[in-house]
Amino acid sequence: MKHLERSLDQQNQWWKYVVILITGFLAANFVGAIPLAILIVLRSMQGYTPNPENPMDLSAYDIDLNTGLILLLIPFIISLLVIIPLIKNLHKRTWTEVINGSQKIRWNRFFFSFGIWMLLSAGWLGIELAMHPQDFVLQFQPLRFVFLIFIALFMIPFQTFYEEFMFRGYLTQGIAGWTKNRWTAIIIPALLFGLMHILNPEIKEYGFWLTMPQYVLFGLLFGLMVVVDDGIETAVGAHTANNIFLCVFITSKSSALQTYALYKEINIIPSIMDTVELLIMGSILIIILAIKYKWKFSVLNKKIEIETFK
Repeated sequence: MKHLERSLDQQNQWWKYVVILITGFLAANFVGAIPLAILIVLRSMQGYTPNPENPMDLSAYDIDLNTGLILLLIPFIISLLVIIPLIKNLHKRTWTEVINGSQKIRWNRFFFSFGIWMLLSAGWLGIELAMHPQDFVLQFQPLRFVFLIFIALFMIPFQTFYEEFMFRGYLTQGIAGWTKNRWTAIIIPALLFGLMHILNPEIKEYGFWLTMPQYVLFGLLFGLMVVVDDGIETAVGAHTANNIFLCVFITSKSSALQTYALYKEINIIPSIMDTVELLIMGSILIIILAIKYKWKFSVLNKKIEIETFK
């Protein structure tokens, strides 16, 4: 095992994490958000006002949704460009070492996990369309849809990589180095990952206790995958597939990313079953990955320490 053990090198001081997290936040929300902020100010001067139900709905400012999607994703790229060299300088840790503790990315794991989650998502949507066709509206706009696919394929991966790099990579390594415990390295980043989404419009629309468990569950599933697979590639793959699928195929009035998706869900009645469905899909993914990569779940109870060979 190398990923979590990479933090046991005397370069894991708490203040370095504070510096990098604050710098990354400022880079994303101030520097990266400048283009979007300028456009919103200009639109506001023309009399446009935000959508009170979803402040992230840029169509309220008469901003093309594809353009808006690009502007919303730029901050993630800017923050990545800032934090990667900072981690290198402060922690003496390369970006690939944050990914899996080595100098090589396991792309096959990324693509396999991506494909499995995409198939599971397609199956879920197919079942929903068959069982509740009245809850969906087809809104196919060919040119905008094609442009959306390009944006999703080339920019969504930066957003999902950023989140996995920061939470399941960087922060997980930090917590692992401090606690030497793999369970805390799974649970704490999952809770922080959930709280990061607390301002998402879905939380306001459907309530904290119905929606937050889904974000935390995602964090727990991805964290488990990262620890037993010794790297974040499978988590990045599934997360990327999830966000691309939602971006391209289904949206709703409360979606964090408003897009010209193929379908719009118009009648959402949230319930605990949404979390149960996610748990079932996540369990199927983990079972498939565990069989393919011969995961040993006993490692979860193993103390994080530098391996020595006699």
